Amino acid sequence: MSPLSVLLLSEGGHVAGSTMSVFSLATHLRERGHEVTVGRAPGLLLDEQLNARGFPCPDLDFTSLQRLTGSLRALLARSAFDIVNPQATRDRRACTMLRWQGALAPALVATRRTMPLTWFPELMAVGYTADATIAVSDAVREGLLRRGHPNRRLHVVRNGIMLDRVDQTPSAAAAAFAANVMEPLESHAVLLTVARRKDQDILLRALPHVSTPVAAVFAGIEMDATLQPLVDALPPRHRAVFLGTVPEPLPLYRYATLVTLPSRIEGLSQALLEAMALGAPVLASRAGGNPELIRPDHTGWLAPPTDPMAWAATIERALTDQAARQRVAANARREIRTEFTLPRTAERTEAVYRQALTERRGGAWPRASHQDAGPQDHAGG
Repeated sequence: MSPLSVLLLSEGGHVAGSTMSVFSLATHLRERGHEVTVGRAPGLLLDEQLNARGFPCPDLDFTSLQRLTGSLRALLARSAFDIVNPQATRDRRACTMLRWQGALAPALVATRRTMPLTWFPELMAVGYTADATIAVSDAVREGLLRRGHPNRRLHVVRNGIMLDRVDQTPSAAAAAFAANVMEPLESHAVLLTVARRKDQDILLRALPHVSTPVAAVFAGIEMDATLQPLVDALPPRHRAVFLGTVPEPLPLYRYATLVTLPSRIEGLSQALLEAMALGAPVLASRAGGNPELIRPDHTGWLAPPTDPMAWAATIERALTDQAARQRVAANARREIRTEFTLPRTAERTEAVYRQALTERRGGAWPRASHQDAGPQDHAGG
């Protein structure tokens, strides 16, 4: 089949799982022979990653919806694309407006990476305007359907992980940073959370009920006014360490006794994919796409998202059973590296692109589908 000309759009670009997902998708689509251009905000991590790989990155102004719409209109007027694939909220809005104005001729494929909170009229407007919508998990798909998204244009393509990046030797600076932070904590069980601000307070509320001495390490956030009183209330046996933004978090995982993700909004978490691929045992909220990655007592543990006592009990059980941690970590590593790979994600994304392009050029509506052929028995959690 002929290669496609694809324009990916992302107003994000900070250190986050979505940034790595966009970068990884762009890389693997290009490896499949497609011409990939990425519109992104300049000066952020995504911009640096793309420039290092030589991707075309046109200047788009993401500072407001009006400015993005104007700069995107100019790009579309001078460049020919088969597919435009927005990855974030402002991108979707701009593309929808341009389609209504007759200024967006390529097939429009919107990607939804988190659990939807979109206001109903906007969700319907974008959902019916796009030629296809990709949900990164069954949970995101079901969330969209509950809010009224049209089923006939909705496809599931699960996130994958870029194994060559996970397996590469970390930079000397990243390795030294991880050692300096984590080695002094080795007298404690280390609970590592790599995430922007989500439900970290639930973890802190759980720790007073955990008897095993714990060092809770938070990469991706600073202490804030909500978390400070919870840290102050921790028993002396526990510690809490806030690392702020960590550009290269992968070396931290090797020091973790347990990787935790207290969050209700995950579509399909890159942090969990990374931890599991590296063989770290994981505990996450039973919410969003987390149950599609974690089967309790087989590939990790799940806890009710807002129940600190349940979190405490699950943490204690995981920390006091080393054999169980080793077993679930080995199972998870094997499964993630088999079922959640970037080549598979890129292949299924391309299939959605081609369906959308066929429809846009006058074919039949694409039927809703699960493009991902990975395990389907995870959703029950």
